[in-house]
Amino acid sequence: MSKAQSVRNEQPPRTARRQLRAPVSTRSNALHPGAWWLWALGLGTAASRTTNPLLLALLIGVAGYVVAARRTEAPWSRSYGAFVKLALAVLAIRVVFAVLLGSPIPGTHTLVTLPELPLPHWAQGIRVGGRVTAEGLVFALYDGLKLATLLVCVGAANALANPARLLKSLPGALYEAGVAVVVALTFAPNLIADVQRLRAARRLRGRPDSGMRGLLQVGLPVLEGALERSVALAAAMDARGYGRTAEVAPAIRRTTAALTLGGLVGVCAGTYGLLTAEGGGEGGGYGLPVLLAGLGAALAGLWLGGRRSLRTRYRPDVWGVRAWLVAASGAGVAALLILYASYDSAALHPGVVPLTSPTLPLWPAAAILLGLVPSFVAPAPAAPTSSKELS
Repeated sequence: MSKAQSVRNEQPPRTARRQLRAPVSTRSNALHPGAWWLWALGLGTAASRTTNPLLLALLIGVAGYVVAARRTEAPWSRSYGAFVKLALAVLAIRVVFAVLLGSPIPGTHTLVTLPELPLPHWAQGIRVGGRVTAEGLVFALYDGLKLATLLVCVGAANALANPARLLKSLPGALYEAGVAVVVALTFAPNLIADVQRLRAARRLRGRPDSGMRGLLQVGLPVLEGALERSVALAAAMDARGYGRTAEVAPAIRRTTAALTLGGLVGVCAGTYGLLTAEGGGEGGGYGLPVLLAGLGAALAGLWLGGRRSLRTRYRPDVWGVRAWLVAASGAGVAALLILYASYDSAALHPGVVPLTSPTLPLWPAAAILLGLVPSFVAPAPAAPTSSKELS
């Protein structure tokens, strides 16, 4: 037996478990950024369907675990912590407003009575101070936690999806609008990275990096860096021919406009029909067909509009099986919670008047755990090289 055959025989067999294991993320097998956004939007949709604090906390935990398991060392990945802090700030502000300005929820369990500011007669219905009830405080806590969960889901998408690759994957008709959206989405991560870099530099020089003085001395370089980045982006876009369009026949241009506008109107009408059907109206018969027809017309208009854009794609991102699994996990979480809301709405919205303790429903909790699928199927980020390995 030759040496090559003996080495081949000593290698362990490729089992089905090893084949399904998530590979290390590279440029060629990186997950499509649109899959991350669809997954995050699915979790956000599920969060908008409930006020149960246990389910919302489970959604936050699922999003945080996936971010911790699959985010890279890229600059935009550092924005997740800022979104979590923003979510906590929103929750605190919602509770403070409920304490100072009152709550529309009537309550009988008074926690504290604040001095009430007398207001004129034209401001009836508004109060400043007064009784703070447990029912109103719990309602504000549930409402603020739902908004905080939505912010955490958006922060997870910002930390996991590459904004430049997301822009490259947009249809040609949406490229101009996509540039504005991507620039807006990357503003927060770049701003956070600049602030962290400048604060670290000031600490190394022995200068204060906190307080009002440190904030003012850090703010000017951050704004200067943002201006320089905007000028560099404009020059790069101009050098790459951004904004140039192809010659298109007037008939195709008019057809594109008619399909796009008609499709958007159809989507709005179909959505209204589905919403009225849920409320007991008569829109259930035409809602779904009009919505599907509007989506088809809008997609056809986008396809025709993309012919005006002189763009080529170098190494386009492939929407593979793993991207389908990640997107389907988020859509499954949203669909299962929407279906469960029609079956048992009380479990997703715990009572406030009278005040009852929330319980964790089994099936919605199991549905939310589907959101953990990306932590197993998405390509894992490469481990950072340590200093010992470099030496």
